Amino acid sequence: MTTASTVLSIALDETSDPDLRPLPAEAAALLDEVGAPPRLVAHLRAVHDVAAQLVAWVGDHCPGLAVDREAVLFGAATHDIGKALHPGELSGPGARHEEAGRELLLTHGVRSALARFAGTHASWTAPDIGPEDLLVSLADKVWKNKRVADLEDLVVAELSRAGGRPVWQEFLDLDEFLTGLGEDADLRLAWQAAHSVHG
Repeated sequence: MTTASTVLSIALDETSDPDLRPLPAEAAALLDEVGAPPRLVAHLRAVHDVAAQLVAWVGDHCPGLAVDREAVLFGAATHDIGKALHPGELSGPGARHEEAGRELLLTHGVRSALARFAGTHASWTAPDIGPEDLLVSLADKVWKNKRVADLEDLVVAELSRAGGRPVWQEFLDLDEFLTGLGEDADLRLAWQAAHSVHG
């Protein structure tokens, strides 16, 4: 079992290499409550930081795309919380954590509109996926510099529709931004790897 001080330290303390935003206090408290493993907390913090950069860029780049910034940040900060129940999926493949995470969040009083990200972050082609879901999914890939063409195409389509700019222009702009985000991926990966998979 991970101690509260370990979870909260990883979630909230200042970092320098890489410099990562702290998790939202509510998310940090939830991770503490469920005894999240250190590596999970580190992963969520790295993805949350990338999500914050993404929503800031979208807000500046395409103000016409209405995005619930706080929902994206909370979703990124908790999307893999189900791995606290399925820790084998921290170091190996598996999807059991998705629905388990959504249920865990609902059990802890999180509104379904926010708990959904735990279940949708790997299902960006499912019906009723909105821009917030796409951004959480994108952050969960780009934090480690993984590029997923069909996911990025969906984000480009949202930007083009909302901003009225050609798809090719939105593609180029998003590609340039994501390439820049990828430059710090090695630092984020090393920071995550420095934290134990076990409590």
